[in-house]
Amino acid sequence: MIDNTKLQGNIINNYVFIFLSNLNLTHGLWMIYLANKGMSLVQLGILEGVFHITSFLMEVPTGLVADIYSRKTSRIFGRILALVSIMILLLADSFSLFALSFVFTALSYNLESGAGEALIYDSLKILEREDQYMKISGKIEVSYQLGSVIALLLGGYLATINYKYAFILTMVFISLTIVQSFKFEEPYVEKDNKADRSVRSILYEQISQSLKVVKDNKKVGFIIIFTQVILAFGTSLFFYLQNFLKSNGHNEFFIGTIFAIAAIADAIACSQTFKLEKIIKEKGILMIMPFITVICMWLIALTDYSYVFYIIMMGAEGIIFVATSDYINKLIPSKNRATILSFASMVFSFFMIFIFPLIGKIGDVFSLQIAFLFLSILGTFFAIGNFLLLVFVEKRRNRV
Repeated sequence: MIDNTKLQGNIINNYVFIFLSNLNLTHGLWMIYLANKGMSLVQLGILEGVFHITSFLMEVPTGLVADIYSRKTSRIFGRILALVSIMILLLADSFSLFALSFVFTALSYNLESGAGEALIYDSLKILEREDQYMKISGKIEVSYQLGSVIALLLGGYLATINYKYAFILTMVFISLTIVQSFKFEEPYVEKDNKADRSVRSILYEQISQSLKVVKDNKKVGFIIIFTQVILAFGTSLFFYLQNFLKSNGHNEFFIGTIFAIAAIADAIACSQTFKLEKIIKEKGILMIMPFITVICMWLIALTDYSYVFYIIMMGAEGIIFVATSDYINKLIPSKNRATILSFASMVFSFFMIFIFPLIGKIGDVFSLQIAFLFLSILGTFFAIGNFLLLVFVEKRRNRV
């Protein structure tokens, strides 16, 4: 028997969970922290590469945990691994242990990436409110960014005193999210009868069915690749901008404040995405926002006001994320939802495996400004290619 009141409570509980999950005081500081521990830009790039290689290999298996067992279970284990990863990062003092921490961090993200979104969308679907998902997704992103704002400001301030305080307080917040994750009600999703079958056969069937969904609906694959490439560019800038601003004489509190303002811009943009989408429609989101992102990337690389254009860029990325999340969820079945959403995160990791260490290498050999210019050139090719592809698809559709 489905308890609709508890499913309704999932929406509110999720706002609280997302807020607490993003009280990660180390998020805007870890590159500076590890640089102080003796890591070079190349080593920092490799560590992030370890994160994304782990994520790439484990996204689908962890997505299967949510689809085959439960979204709630996946979230609980994800939070436990997040706590383990922060503890290792604080106590470690060698590259190999830092790498181990990043493996656990990746697994924690993997377990949450598809599960959380699937839990909320399927709750709305049972409540017959899935048409409100874009609006609710915008509010979820506001919760995410509000947590980030507090974490970035408080983390930046504590780092000027002692990094250890930021890590310890982060562990407290993660512990609260473990407790919070038990409050979710698992939405009922019809599944095939898997009794008396091996885990291997269940995994094979789940993956093959999910791949078939993507293969049969090419639009799903396109939107996944489109979104994850944009997010890879923004994530790379976020992390390397920490060291870039630090090398230009700014302290951790200033850097945290800039990222906090960017998070506020992101939250405002996300909360209004459903209104913007009604005006410029899906095609406008997919065509216009990438060019705004790329223009900001060039201005970050070429001007003395990199942080100003980073703030604007985060607003554009937030709009892309919320809108495309809604588009994808409308196109995929519930029983494969977490697995397919994990495919999306896997695509993100695939691009980050190559982009992130390469930027670190260019930054070490030349400068981070040259690395940002390289990223801008890549972004420009992507934006133009995306635009031409959408124009071609539109012309083909009109001919039909």
